[in-house]
Amino acid sequence: MGQQVIPVEELIKSKKKPGFKYTPEEAPTEDYRDILFQLEKEGELEVIRVPEPYVEVTTKYGRKKKIPLEHTWHHKSCGQCGHIPGYSTSIFWLNRQFGFDYVDPSDQTSCTAWNYYASATSNAEAQAAVAVRNFAAAAETGRFPLIHCGTSFGHYKEVRHELLHHHDLRRKVREIMERLGKKLVFPEEIVHYSEWVYAIRDKIAERQVIDMKHIVASVHPACHYHKLVEEDAIYDPEIYGAQRTAVVTGTLKALGIQIGEYSSWYDCCGFGFRHILVSRDFSRSFAVQRKIEVMKEEANPDVVVTHDTGCVTTLDQSQFAGKAHGKKVGIPVMSDSQIAALAMGAHPYKVLQLHWHNTENRPFLEKLGIDPDEKWREFEEALEKLKRGEKQYLTWEDADA
Repeated sequence: MGQQVIPVEELIKSKKKPGFKYTPEEAPTEDYRDILFQLEKEGELEVIRVPEPYVEVTTKYGRKKKIPLEHTWHHKSCGQCGHIPGYSTSIFWLNRQFGFDYVDPSDQTSCTAWNYYASATSNAEAQAAVAVRNFAAAAETGRFPLIHCGTSFGHYKEVRHELLHHHDLRRKVREIMERLGKKLVFPEEIVHYSEWVYAIRDKIAERQVIDMKHIVASVHPACHYHKLVEEDAIYDPEIYGAQRTAVVTGTLKALGIQIGEYSSWYDCCGFGFRHILVSRDFSRSFAVQRKIEVMKEEANPDVVVTHDTGCVTTLDQSQFAGKAHGKKVGIPVMSDSQIAALAMGAHPYKVLQLHWHNTENRPFLEKLGIDPDEKWREFEEALEKLKRGEKQYLTWEDADA
């Protein structure tokens, strides 16, 4: 706290050569795709190709990464579905608005990465087998896996590294897959949903109906996205001179939102896996004092935007404790998918489900020209139809109304 915040323009100018530090040939890490396709040639596994249409983006060390626009199989997040369901429904709503082909699978399992990171009670072959089983389920539908959770995204990248480099692990996982009647498959790219949102940011901006130019947002980049197997994250010379990841920030800038800079941007949100389980007070105090209060003091944003389940949950749900202790809190927290959907006119309660969020977000909606009372009445009317038995569930047509 208290560090000097460097404006984006000065950050870029301070670099002798703004942009990427390495060329793809100079990158300090191997290109996993070379190994992946070589193993396929040797019959060790099968590669799920990125389907067309796709967008090519640039990663940390200058390599190109393919982001599929559609024909996607959505690997959902435990925490999103359980704590912040509007996170996932916003992603699905965006797909529907653009008419993209996608599948919301019913046979997906948890990635079990929380078990791996928080308790260390599993083993390598079990973790890898879970990943491959999910990828095999996606391949069986003819679609490409799109990962909703930053934890799953980071974990699957680590699993990929282990599978590519350890023949014995591949053998064990192959045996497990054979018992399940499935193949050992792995996707050409491991793609996070926020990369997909970033890839279609201009399409979203073209359909934007809510003016957000007067909004200031502070961005929390998720640790498991840009710190874990860092060479897979998206960077752009136009965003911080390629010195910070471009996702989320690039999407917000496309929507005309101003970025509120703060000095502790690199810090964890406080979730920390074991912390949130065994030392929740530490997580809450870290989220409030190292993140929210710093944002409040240095940027005073209208909203905090991030792109991982644990980050949205911790930054949003921790503020009640800070409020009880007189801390400088009160900033609503949302995902980039929710902000993007809201910009395109999505209903704040039927789609974004902001009533699941803890920190007060009504002033933010009002600043956007949205009447939260009117929207809440519309939501309650839809619920009454369910209670009366007029509808079996809230349909997408209701949500689009």
